[in-house]
Amino acid sequence: MPSLKNIAADSPPEQPARRIFDTGFLFLALSALLAGVLVVVLKGWERAVEIALSELWFMTVLAPKIAAGMFIAATLPLLLPRDKVAIWIGRESGLRGLLLAALAGAAIPGGPAMTFPLAASFGLVGADVGAIMTFVSSWALLSLNRTLIWEFSFLPVDLVSWRILLCLPVPILVGMAARAVFGRSSE
Repeated sequence: MPSLKNIAADSPPEQPARRIFDTGFLFLALSALLAGVLVVVLKGWERAVEIALSELWFMTVLAPKIAAGMFIAATLPLLLPRDKVAIWIGRESGLRGLLLAALAGAAIPGGPAMTFPLAASFGLVGADVGAIMTFVSSWALLSLNRTLIWEFSFLPVDLVSWRILLCLPVPILVGMAARAVFGRSSE
């Protein structure tokens, strides 16, 4: 498994070859097959075909987003200077690095197809595990896009405000905990 510690000016580490049909894939495929059989038995072929067509359309809409996220994940390590990333959000960046990662996570407008490849790319260019976990936690808890467009549209302002206030320290605490746990094991 590649290490997420800061690497001076080396090229990104080689990724191990992965099998396409691993245990996770087989589990999901069998679960989907079982669910499909249950739909056919309980609701009939017409409903099963309707669901299958709906999901094919969803996959068609989602595929370009996943491709864009993977493209960014592949090109970001080639574009960002490792030494600058290590200074800003690397292990030695301290609380400032975690705050920057939290701000970036809250500000990024994409979904998981964009966020997770971007987080992985940060790790390849010098961000430490604490900053990566802060980034992802902040995106999950404090997303400005979701908060402004969805939460304030449907929920009372005081409820959203309290949720944000209570969640504000969590990404920083997650990053600090990650640095404490993973920092010792990688040294």
